[in-house]
Amino acid sequence: MMWKCFSVQRLECDELWHFSLCRLVGYEGLEVINPDGGTDDVHEEASKGRWKQEDRDGYWKVMQKYVGADVTSMVTLPVLIFEPMTMLQKMAELMEYSHLLDLADECEDPYMQLVYSASFFISVYYAFQRTWKPFNPILGETYEMVNHGGFTFVAEQVSHHPPMSAAHAENEHFIYDITSKVKTKFLGNSIDIYPVGRTRLTLKKSGVVLDLAPPPTKVNNLIFGRTWVDSPGDMVLTNLTTGDKVVLYFQPCGWFGAGRYEVDGYVYNSTEEPKILMTGKWNESMSYQPCDAEGEPLPGTELKESWKVAEVPENDKFQYTYFAHKINSFDTAPKKLLASDSRLRPDRFALEQGDIPKAGFEKSSLEERQRAEKKNREEKGHEFAPRWFDKTDEICPTTWDDLQVYQYNGKYTEHRAAIDDSDSVEAIDVKSIEFNPWQYENLAA
Repeated sequence: MMWKCFSVQRLECDELWHFSLCRLVGYEGLEVINPDGGTDDVHEEASKGRWKQEDRDGYWKVMQKYVGADVTSMVTLPVLIFEPMTMLQKMAELMEYSHLLDLADECEDPYMQLVYSASFFISVYYAFQRTWKPFNPILGETYEMVNHGGFTFVAEQVSHHPPMSAAHAENEHFIYDITSKVKTKFLGNSIDIYPVGRTRLTLKKSGVVLDLAPPPTKVNNLIFGRTWVDSPGDMVLTNLTTGDKVVLYFQPCGWFGAGRYEVDGYVYNSTEEPKILMTGKWNESMSYQPCDAEGEPLPGTELKESWKVAEVPENDKFQYTYFAHKINSFDTAPKKLLASDSRLRPDRFALEQGDIPKAGFEKSSLEERQRAEKKNREEKGHEFAPRWFDKTDEICPTTWDDLQVYQYNGKYTEHRAAIDDSDSVEAIDVKSIEFNPWQYENLAA
């Protein structure tokens, strides 16, 4: 039998080693990369990870036919690889260091505005290194947060096929809007994730609008070995008002961890002359220093820290930060929580309580209910319409695909203001609210 193996990146001439690994484990099209080691310990690394042998076998039988395909919404995955959080909540994690945007808005220097804003977008990668998969949101599902940093955040699942989410955050300093969509390429023991979304940030004091183009992400060792994440490539943050920009290069991880987490680059003016150098690690901190036209530090200046990761809990089961726990907590739910909120999902809550069988059952039930609602909706000739975001005619080209843009319609701001201004809102136990994102289940004929 011929054994076909994907070549390991950064390994130039070790085909025999790859052949023996594939023969040893009995699988075709798999690679194992140990970010902390070299070629000698890959067999040992392959035996590690969170999968039980029987679960791994079953998963590969299902997944091997998808090698090379976009599996964004094609495959139902087992709950054992999930974390008790949805993708909408994961989007909200970016807001942990929102004070950086306040600093950017208050700053008079246009280049320092980019330093703080770029540091803000770098900060979320600390959360992205968690290798547990978040739940895919149900169509119409929402997540709201109004109790952190003086801003309001709302996200909604606006499309099921293809899966798309939209989010809006705002305070007195900034407006943050995103339409989120990804494409994937399944490679056997790894998956490439390409960000097709659009992110826009408006700083209110200056009125400048910033546009983000993040690098792709690769999730390694999905089946064999310990799963880990890398995001090699450029992150570009462009000031659409002035033409200034930040270009930061995420170093790829080499053998024995060489270059892992490292980020380096410059703030450029509109004529692409470097003004400020930036350097750091996306899992620790970022620093900056004024530079000359050659990119060298200016004499008499020194590196200054723009962002540092906050203290995190020790030995947390899902590697959550304190802010991630806050995102999940009912104690931080706003008054009169929407019934479509991610916190209320029974599968997410069961997994958080450690009941994996119940989480799997509830997940399957929600997916079946979503399919039934879609059938009901289509039979009646109805089209799904998001509640808090409007579908626009704008098509945004990206490096990997075109994107249909969704725009915040302002209705959530009105909804939340009406609740906050009311004295008659009944106090209820939010845990007693039944999760209900459904819009069309009980439509009259």
